[in-house]
Amino acid sequence: MSIGAQPEQAEFMDNWSRVRGRLRAEFGDATFNSWLKPLNLASVSGERTLITVPTRFMRDWVVNHYYDRIRELWLAECPKARRVDIVVRATDRPLAGMRPGADAGRREPPAEDAKAKPAEPKDRRQEDDEPLLDISAPLDSRFTFDDFVVGKPNELAYAAARRVAESDRVSFNPLFLYGGVGLGKTHLMHAIAWHLRGRNPDRKVVYMSAEKFMYQFVRAVRFKDTMAFKQRFRSVDVLLIDDVQFIAGKDSTQEEFFHTFNALVDQNRQIVISADRSPSDLDGIEERIRSRLGWGLVADLHPTDYELRLGILQTKAETSGADRVPRRVLEFLAHRITSNVRELEGALNRVLAYHNLVGRPITLETTQEVLQDLLRANDRRVTIEEIQKRVAAHYNIRLSDMHSARRARAVARPRQVAMYLAKQLTSRSLPEIGRKFGGRDHTTVMHAVKRVEELRETDSGFAEDIDLLRRLLES
Repeated sequence: MSIGAQPEQAEFMDNWSRVRGRLRAEFGDATFNSWLKPLNLASVSGERTLITVPTRFMRDWVVNHYYDRIRELWLAECPKARRVDIVVRATDRPLAGMRPGADAGRREPPAEDAKAKPAEPKDRRQEDDEPLLDISAPLDSRFTFDDFVVGKPNELAYAAARRVAESDRVSFNPLFLYGGVGLGKTHLMHAIAWHLRGRNPDRKVVYMSAEKFMYQFVRAVRFKDTMAFKQRFRSVDVLLIDDVQFIAGKDSTQEEFFHTFNALVDQNRQIVISADRSPSDLDGIEERIRSRLGWGLVADLHPTDYELRLGILQTKAETSGADRVPRRVLEFLAHRITSNVRELEGALNRVLAYHNLVGRPITLETTQEVLQDLLRANDRRVTIEEIQKRVAAHYNIRLSDMHSARRARAVARPRQVAMYLAKQLTSRSLPEIGRKFGGRDHTTVMHAVKRVEELRETDSGFAEDIDLLRRLLES
C-alpha cells in the first residue's frame, strides 16, 4: 500500500517519525540535516518499504553510509517490512511501477524506474542538497579580521587574505600562507571563511586541515566511495586547506589533492593553502604539487617583533575587559615571550586568571611569579651558544670567529646577525650578550642590532636570511 492510500498510514508515519528522531539523536543535527532529513517514506507494500531521496548523489552516500542503521531502526518499528529500498525521486509522491531494487542486505544502490528517474541537473553547483558544510571544520568565532592585529611581519599576508575574502573574482590562485607555529596562519584562514560566508551565504566555502582531507579520502577509499568524494570537493567555490605539510610522504592523498587542485583551478574556484614552510621547502611533497602551490601569491607571516607583540597584548587586554593590566607588565611580556602569539596570549590569560581567582593586583612581581615556568622555558628555548652555532653554519664561518677580533666583513656581518638574534630571542642583557662574543662592550651589541635592523629594511634577501635563521632556532 502507498502512504496516504490506506488507514494504516498514520501508524507508518508515526513509525517513520520515531526512526528519524533516532537518526538525529545518533548522528547529530549537522549530519541529519545534510543527509537524512531529505529522506521521505514513500510507500509500504507487504514486505517492501520504499524511501526516496532527491538526487542520485545523495542516494549513493546514504546507501553507503547509513543504510544498515536505517534498515535496522525501521525493522524494529515494522518487523514485517523486511525489504527497504532507497531510490531517487525528486517529488514526495509515491512511486508506481518501480522495478524491484537491490536486496536489502546488500549495499549496492537499487535500480530505478526509467519513467520516474529525474533529469540530471545541468549545473551541480545549483544542487542545494549537496552537503558541504558537514565536511568543513568548525570555525573559531575569535578568528576574524577585526580581531587580527596587523604589523609589519604579517601585513602582506593580511592584505592578501582580505583581498581574497572581499573580491568577487579570483585575483591569485592559490593564496599560499606560510610561517612558524602561532604566527596567525589559521587565524587568517578562519577570517577568510567567516567573511566569505557572511558576504554570500550561498557560496560553498569549505575549510579543513590537510589531516582531515586525508582522513576523508582514506574513508572514501575504504568504503569504495571515491566518486562521491571527488564530487563533493570539486563542487566547492572556495577551498581552504590548513597545514598542507601534513600530506608529505602520503602519495595517494597527494595524488587526489593534485587532481582536486587542478579541477578547482580549471573552474576558476578560489584555493587558499597554509603551511609552516614555503612551497619550495616542503620536503616530501611532489614537485608538481610544490610547483602549483607557488603559482599564485605566496605570503610569509614573519616572526613577531616587539611592537607587534605589544599591540597584540594591548588588544587582548582591551577585548578581555582587562584594561587594568599595567603597561609595564604588557611590555615585560612582549619582551620575554617571543616564541609565538599563542604562548603570548596564554601568558596574559594566566596572569588575568590569577588576578581574578586569587585577588592579588597585577604587578610585574606577581607576573614573574605566576609565569616562572614559562619564562624559564623561554630562556631555555634558545641560548646564545645555539645562535652562534646556527649562524656560523649558515654563513659558513668558524664558530671561533664569533669570539675573535677579526673585522673582515665576511666575519663581522654574521657576528652582528648573531648578536641581533641573541637580543631578539633571549632575555640576556646587552652586556651579557657582549661578553658571549669575545668580551665586547654593550655598545658594540647596540650597534650590531641597529645595523641589522637597517639592512632588514633595505635588503629583502638579507631579511629572508634573518627570518629563516629565527624560524630554525625557534623550531
